[in-house]
Amino acid sequence: EVQLVESGGGLVQAGESLRLSCAASGVTFDDYAIGWFRQGPGKEREGIGCICTTDGITYYDDSVKGRFTISANNAKNTVYLEMNSLKPEDSAVYYCTAVTSSGVPVEPKCLAAMTGYGSWGQGTQVTVSS
Repeated sequence: EVQLVESGGGLVQAGESLRLSCAASGVTFDDYAIGWFRQGPGKEREGIGCICTTDGITYYDDSVKGRFTISANNAKNTVYLEMNSLKPEDSAVYYCTAVTSSGVPVEPKCLAAMTGYGSWGQGTQVTVSS
């Protein structure tokens, strides 16, 4: 079973950037769908984007499209979430989740991770001040 650890969260001002990391262990990282979710105070957990480590194809929710970028370094078993032009409403605990992309019938395959039915990390807090 894959184990995930998120890191890189912190306190920043509006307009600044942060890069979160999601480090995986326990598996070979080459055939996984990795999703990023967030949960703000008083809000439901929402999926914001994903990447397939097989082909690097990504998907983004409209709320972050153009500001956030997801990338993967398979050699390091790590997926990154680069967040630019941060807004106070981006404040949340950010989680990554992983599920195998092998045999996934949809495109992009990383959407399999957006179902939430995979392994989860413990989350990392991002706070954006105005």
